Amino acid sequence: MAQPKPFSPAKLICGIISSKELPFKKAEERLVQLYGSVDITSPLFKFNFTDYYEKQMGKNLKRKFLSFAELIIPEKLGEIKLQTNELEEEIREELKESRRVVNLDPGYLTQSALIMATAKDFAHRIPLQHGIYAHLELLFSKKSIKTLDWTYPDYRTEEYHKFFMEVRRTYLSQLANL
Repeated sequence: MAQPKPFSPAKLICGIISSKELPFKKAEERLVQLYGSVDITSPLFKFNFTDYYEKQMGKNLKRKFLSFAELIIPEKLGEIKLQTNELEEEIREELKESRRVVNLDPGYLTQSALIMATAKDFAHRIPLQHGIYAHLELLFSKKSIKTLDWTYPDYRTEEYHKFFMEVRRTYLSQLANL
């Protein structure tokens, strides 16, 4: 019988969506307080692949990703998503806004995949804890990224792939030095 082994550490990332500069700034500051220093920051991407968040957050949304220097154990993803959900509300209150001003999407990268956390259930999502699910977004090979039938349209773009491959190179270097 094969004995279970501990999971390899994973590379924490977090997507931030907002239409305003101040919520981005507040979110970054708070995420660094919670999860440590950032080693890679993506450019600011237009978030115009869906209007899903427009009613809550307005138009002209943008997204950026942060990659954190400290590796995490994958089992923490559900807890991290619960924390970022609370953080969204704290930022809304702090900025005295009546509606949502920032969306935080944590996930982690491994040698072979990008896993994101979500509170939305669907057939391909795996329950983690307290209404939080794991969502397999991308698969990595040595030099390329494979999308899946359910991969979100923005995660299919060359710009996102470039960022995630850079994060993966950094992560693989970190693993080699453990």
